[in-house]
Amino acid sequence: MDRLEIREFLTSLMREDLGRGDLFSQICDDGPVSVFAHIKAKESGIFSGEVYAKELCDMYRIECNFLIKDGKPFSKDSVLLELRGRYVEILKIERSLLNLLQHSSGIATHTRRYVNKLEGYNVMLLDTRKTRALLRGLEKYSVRNGGAINHRFGLDSMLMLKDTHLAHINDLQSFIDKARKNLPFGTSIEIEVDSVELAREAFDANVDIVMCDNMSLASIKEVVSLRNYIGSKALIEASGNVTLDNIVEIAKCGVDAISSGSLIHKAVWLDMSMKVF
Repeated sequence: MDRLEIREFLTSLMREDLGRGDLFSQICDDGPVSVFAHIKAKESGIFSGEVYAKELCDMYRIECNFLIKDGKPFSKDSVLLELRGRYVEILKIERSLLNLLQHSSGIATHTRRYVNKLEGYNVMLLDTRKTRALLRGLEKYSVRNGGAINHRFGLDSMLMLKDTHLAHINDLQSFIDKARKNLPFGTSIEIEVDSVELAREAFDANVDIVMCDNMSLASIKEVVSLRNYIGSKALIEASGNVTLDNIVEIAKCGVDAISSGSLIHKAVWLDMSMKVF
């Protein structure tokens, strides 16, 4: 997301929390014009959310000093961010700022566990489109800070044919030929397969990526061997029920990438708190 998109997102986020106006700011004389605050970690993890936090603070004229950068590890009791600004403005953004940092850092931390498992294997770790409504930009940004790579952002990123698409495509080769003629130059085409036979058809149709969806390790290995035997240049992606316990075994099959929606939807918020001085 670019800065304008982030600003629009944050404006909507604050509108949700402020409603018709912050009641505290209507009765508070603001005390000292400027106060100091910090955000502290109550557990260890990987930090994420710096870009969004900076923009939110800028919107409310709050000075922010990050003691840690996106993608870096932190320990329990670490001070992550220092704030200075008007008392009522800091209180206005407190919950929204914490929500952003806790959610984003939770995803980055969870993603890093998977990334660490794949260390030493030449396999890309990808996320999916299984994101919360209107939070795709934030959640995929968090995945990147965890060390993984974004899969397509939306239906306009690449042409992916899943089982629901293939159900009404009778001639795959003709469909791929038509797609090559009509899609913008360089657009990738990916096909989800659930059998070695369908993978062979995909290779013959000269697609760019073949996704082995919920296939056994033995079948994935067979698809990789078939690709190598026929000399296809297609990349092979494995997906479906990927866990920390089985991701290494999947990587050993020889795939180029492993995608998992659980990087996002299985992540748990990290505990953080703000203190005003």
